[in-house]
Amino acid sequence: MSYVGPDFDPPQPRRSRRPLTVALAALVPGALLGWLAYQAVGASGDDGGQDRASVASSASASSGGPAASTAPSTSKASSASSASATGDDERPASPAPSSARSAPAASGPLKGKVVVIDPGHNPGNFQHTADINRKVNIGTNLKECDTTGTSTNAGYSEARFTLDVARRLRTILQKQGVRVKFTQDGDRPWGPCVDERARIGNAAHADAAISIHADGAAAGDRGFHVILPGAVHAGAADTRPIVDSSADLGERVAGNFVRATGSAPSNYIGDGTGLVTRKDLGGLNLSTVPKVFIECGNMRDSKDAALLTSGAWRQKAAQGISEGIVSFLRAS
Repeated sequence: MSYVGPDFDPPQPRRSRRPLTVALAALVPGALLGWLAYQAVGASGDDGGQDRASVASSASASSGGPAASTAPSTSKASSASSASATGDDERPASPAPSSARSAPAASGPLKGKVVVIDPGHNPGNFQHTADINRKVNIGTNLKECDTTGTSTNAGYSEARFTLDVARRLRTILQKQGVRVKFTQDGDRPWGPCVDERARIGNAAHADAAISIHADGAAAGDRGFHVILPGAVHAGAADTRPIVDSSADLGERVAGNFVRATGSAPSNYIGDGTGLVTRKDLGGLNLSTVPKVFIECGNMRDSKDAALLTSGAWRQKAAQGISEGIVSFLRAS
């Protein structure tokens, strides 16, 4: 099944279930364009991921020890503080005033639609390891409240990246009349926990929700992938009503992300489709509204990191994500 975008919306009603594979006829041109873009920027530099972040133990946090020393090199390592992060070539997007964060946007073609944006992690998480290490119920099992996220080798943190892309995305969607709500906007010292992130989308009765991340895989692992919820029915989790709609949302986001950024689907997960289904993420398991995660690239790869630290590229990323969401909302 090819990715579906604004220019390729099917005339018939959406099918009840979309296959999670991408036809070669549609994938190959997109992938080739992505890789050509990779090569063009490679010389000058270009979550969830596996959600493999490792944080220091609560004992370390209570003694005042740093969290980063225990993070394995292949995981989403704890990030440096935002003050020490480097690499931005453009002024980052600014937070909205607190009174406007969930206010209705101006009139537009999508007025009445609600989108919840979940910027992954929080710049302050690394200072609150005891808080984010506590376990919460994600339906299938207990899992850490949150993680610190990863960072580039130069110290640009995933938490800074996700907030910047999220704010750019909000601006674009609001121009379409969408009411946008954040799970956090740098306005709280840590978190929220993954279960609360899901509840925020549920309480907003969101028409779509998306969690923004960047991965912390090995150098040489490149590209983006979109994480879809698997069918989970355990404890407080029941994703069965949203599996198909989330797959639709994810396919549209992936296809438009390729077109807007020129990035190729991940070369290390998803079998080249850019789509991955998981059942171990609380933000998806506990959602009652269509929701996906996007890992925009690998912060630990130098070529991907060059893209992720570019303000111009982050604007393209926000544009691609927005076009996927808008396509989904129009078809809903």
